[in-house]
Amino acid sequence: MKKVSLILFVLLCGIAFNGFSQATPGYFEGKWSVLIKETPNGDATVPMRFETKDGKVKGYFIGPDSKDETEMASVEISGDQLTAAFNIASYDVTLVITKKDDDKAAGKLMDMFEVQATRVK
Repeated sequence: MKKVSLILFVLLCGIAFNGFSQATPGYFEGKWSVLIKETPNGDATVPMRFETKDGKVKGYFIGPDSKDETEMASVEISGDQLTAAFNIASYDVTLVITKKDDDKAAGKLMDMFEVQATRVK
């Protein structure tokens, strides 16, 4: 009986620790300040917001020449990584960011430009 209890305890701990190590869709929800480094026009900061409605993740951004939010074409979350596709400044782009800690993520825009995302509180 003690062996069964020990095995169940170890199993539950393993599941709990595995669950803590991955981002959930809720991790990316909210407002983010996304810094895109070394673009041809210099560094650019793009405000973004992500939300889940009816089980589907949606993303929004504010372009450089706009004050209104624009909906992203697609947003997918897999594990601790978010992939978004959208059109900004007449360019179709993809953004991939990965969770670093509770309030920071990092990745690439178009697999060329380094990106640092910080949660806006």
